[in-house]
This record gives sequence, structure tokens and C-alpha cells, in this order.
Amino acid sequence: MKNFSQAWRKTGFEVKRLSGRGAGLGSVASSGKELVDIKAGFNLSMVLGAHLNAYGICPEGKMARCTIMQKVLSVPIFNQPVLVAMSMPIMQTAAADAAPLVQEPSASAGKILMVMTNHDRYPSRTERTGLWLAELTHVYDALTEAGYAIDFASPNGGAVPLDPRSLGWPHADAAAKARLNDPAFMALLQSTRAVADIDPGAYRAIFYTGGHGTIWDFRNNADLNRVAESIYRGGGIVSAVCHGLAGLLDLRTEEGRPLLEGRRVTGFSNCEEALSGVKDQVPYQLQSEMEARGGRYEKAVMPFGSFALTDGRLITGQNPRSSKALAQALLAALRNAPAR
Repeated sequence: MKNFSQAWRKTGFEVKRLSGRGAGLGSVASSGKELVDIKAGFNLSMVLGAHLNAYGICPEGKMARCTIMQKVLSVPIFNQPVLVAMSMPIMQTAAADAAPLVQEPSASAGKILMVMTNHDRYPSRTERTGLWLAELTHVYDALTEAGYAIDFASPNGGAVPLDPRSLGWPHADAAAKARLNDPAFMALLQSTRAVADIDPGAYRAIFYTGGHGTIWDFRNNADLNRVAESIYRGGGIVSAVCHGLAGLLDLRTEEGRPLLEGRRVTGFSNCEEALSGVKDQVPYQLQSEMEARGGRYEKAVMPFGSFALTDGRLITGQNPRSSKALAQALLAALRNAPAR
């Protein structure tokens, strides 16, 4: 409790002991500090998560949710003073957000193409980027359990880099870690097919995984656009989560209009990009680019909250925490789409 209290007091908050249910964890109350930098609050929550983990509280434990309330005055990313509730992914259990998996009866349900990045570098940061692991595994697990066959592809083919931040607690839950420790699964990530070699007629849907690397190699890729547009125009489904939406920006309808035009769509928000700490590294912001193409962008009330949208055969998820919700939306859409 001592380290827990000190972490909060450093930012001007008072920590009080709780009695009864939840005793020992502490509660946080304002202690005269009204102006809290939102990015500092995000970083603090990450430190807080480490402290909780040290006390034996982790995403697989009993604590399902902790909401941090911050009064943010005149923050540039907001137009006016607001009260922001940041429901952090580090305080969530997998069970708290998981909906029951939709079961499909047939093992011959069809094939899904999952696309991952080959890009692993930021312009000026020493840390690497790449695929955000859980954005792949949560959807992969749901689809394979439902009987769908999955093919892995990437712009260049071959090995897919993993974003180091996505590999440990709190971002990798037990299910993601199980795949990380599965030699057969990891071997698939070392030998993805090149998108140029893909026959789109074999797939009922395409799913763009996320991770910051996709910002660079999903966009302006003629082969990837060809495959996705062919799947969609043939009655298939186009889906993406988080930064994977970069792959949808240049897709066109048969009439030559942007696929996103007039469609309800979500993806990593400008606010979340600012909070992630790498806004100065990315060449563009997804939310702004989607809106520029006529997309009717929507997002969760709180940053990093789970949020997914279905607009016909276009299915999108906002952020890493949205991958499970997207998986269920994709399964529902597949049940209603014609077989290919």
C-alpha cells in the first residue's frame, strides 16, 4: 500500500484506506490539484498497474475494472474543459469484456485472410513497433473456434515483427500469451504469404490487424487494395481494428468512390494517438484521414474503451481492447453473408 499511495501523492492526489469490500487497495480523492495533464495521467495509470500487479492483482484476477477520473482544464486536444473518465485496459480482466463466443456448426465455414504488418521502425525512436499481438489472437481464436480456416498474409510476406509493448502484462492476456508460447502459431508468423500472391476469390472476409507498423505499409499498397476490393465486390466482408484501418483508407467501390464514404466507421482516435506517446512519430492520424474520406467516424465515450461498428459488410474496431467485440461482430456478419 505504501508504494501505491506514494505514486498517487506525487501527482497531488490523496489516497485513503477502504474498509470492507476491496480493503487494502485504496481509493483516490482530489487533494487540491485540479489541473492534471492527461498524458501524465495515462503514464501514471501504467505505473499504478505495475504496483497492483506486485500486490498479486492482475487481469486474470478478481479486479475487473478501475476507472480513473481526471479533471482536465484547457487540454489542447479538447475544445473546452471536460471531465475525462479514462477506463484503462490495464485494469480490465479478460472475462469482464469477453462476450460468449458465437459457435458455428460447420468446420467448412470458409476461409478468412488476416493481414499483418512487416514494418517495425519509428522515424526517430529506438523502440520498435509491429503487430499488436492481441489484435490478432483475439480474432484468430474466435474464428478458428467457430470453424473458419485462416491464412496469414503481409505486404512483403515472411516474418511479422511483434510490437514489444504488446507482449507482456497488461496488454497480453492469458489467451494472447498462450499463442505467444505456441511454437506452431509463432511459426506461422514467420512465414506469412505475400499479398501479391493471394487469390482473393478464396476468402469470405479480410481482416486487417493493427499495430503502429500498419500506418506505413498498409496504405498505398496496390496488391493489398486489389485483394480487399475484390473480396468486398464479390460479396465478402472487409474488417479492421485499431491502426489496421490504414488499409481501408484508399479502398474504392466499383463506382470509384471511397469505400468509407458515408459509412459508420471507427479506428484509433486522435485522442488515443496523443495519449499513446507517439503522435510525433506517425505520418498521419487515422481519425482525420477517415473523416477526410467521408467516413462517419464514431468512438467510445472514454479513450481506450472497447468499441466496434458494423455497417453492412464493413466492420471496424477502435483500439486493442475492441478486438473481442470486433470478432463477435465479424462472426455475426459471416453468418449472414453468402458462402464463397
